[in-house]
Amino acid sequence: MPTTEQTLWSVLDEVKDPEIPSISIVELGMVNRVQLDDGCVRVEMTPTFVGCPAIGMIRQAVQERLAALDEIREVEVVVTMDQPWTTDRITPEGREKLREFGIAPPVDGRSGSLVPDCPYCGADNGEVHNLFGPTACRAIFYCKRCRQPFEGMKPV
Repeated sequence: MPTTEQTLWSVLDEVKDPEIPSISIVELGMVNRVQLDDGCVRVEMTPTFVGCPAIGMIRQAVQERLAALDEIREVEVVVTMDQPWTTDRITPEGREKLREFGIAPPVDGRSGSLVPDCPYCGADNGEVHNLFGPTACRAIFYCKRCRQPFEGMKPV
C-alpha cells in the first residue's frame, strides 16, 4: 500500500503528547500541515507554548515514526510560531480525552471566565487555585461541589 498524506496523518495521530499521554499531537492541534513529495515528508508543527519543554521529544517521535514507513526516505519537522497555537485548535476528541485523563478542557476564552467545568463531577462552580500548574499550558482549579483540586488547560 503506497504511503499517502492520509497515512502520514494517521501515523501522526499515534504520536502522543509526552506530558498528557492520552492525547495525540493531532488532537491537540499542534500539526499545521503535512506535505509528501517523492518520499520526502515535511511536517509543520506549532507548540502549545513558545517554551514548551516537550517539543524536542515530540519532534523526535514524529521523525522516528514517519521515517519507519516504507517509501519514506527523508523527514523534516519544522517548528513554527507563525500560526500561533490556541486552545480552539483542540479537536472535540482531544477535549474528551483531556477530560477522561482528569484535565479539564479549556473554556472559551471569550466567556470572561478561566474556570472550566470539573472533569470529575461536571460542576461549573469551581475557582482558580493557582494560575501556574505543572506546565505552562495548565492551571490548578478547585471544585466547590466535589471538593477536588483539578488541572485544567488555560484558554489561549
